[in-house]
Amino acid sequence: MALDVQLFLLLNDLAGRSPFFDGLFVFLAAYLPYFLIVLFLALLFFSRYAQREKLRMILIVFSSSFIARFGAVELIRFFYHRPRPFLDLPVHQLLTSDKWSFPSGHAAFFFAMATAVYLYNRKWGIGFFVAAALIAISRVVAGIHYPSDILGGALVGAAVAYAVFYLVRRISTSSFDDSSPNATL
Repeated sequence: MALDVQLFLLLNDLAGRSPFFDGLFVFLAAYLPYFLIVLFLALLFFSRYAQREKLRMILIVFSSSFIARFGAVELIRFFYHRPRPFLDLPVHQLLTSDKWSFPSGHAAFFFAMATAVYLYNRKWGIGFFVAAALIAISRVVAGIHYPSDILGGALVGAAVAYAVFYLVRRISTSSFDDSSPNATL
């Protein structure tokens, strides 16, 4: 049996043991993502960053997350069709989905968000990485992702966030460069 399946079965075995923990895993997998988005906006609103920097952070964080989830993940899923674990294995299923399993869209979205936040503020970023990991692992426990789906989504999300962050940074620094053709406008 593949390591991926063994690790899935080990984590998924945590489900179905207690209504309290099942509810906790469902909350972490399905509802914590909404709280994380609201938390980011609240932290940004009450932060001491300049208004322009806040707008840049919003642009980078959300464009990274959306490109990772709705661009890269969907492109991969267009070519690679991995069924959900509950379609192939006897699982304790707490959630369901009718989309392909690899890579995890939630992991891509929230690891992109965490990476982008981390590139601006390391302290906030660490908290967002912990939350992204909780969301991702809970989706394995809930029976709708293999661990490799999570790893794939996390790598996609982090890579997209780095690319967007450095692309925006390069564009914004070159737009202020005196040698730029638009500098005299």
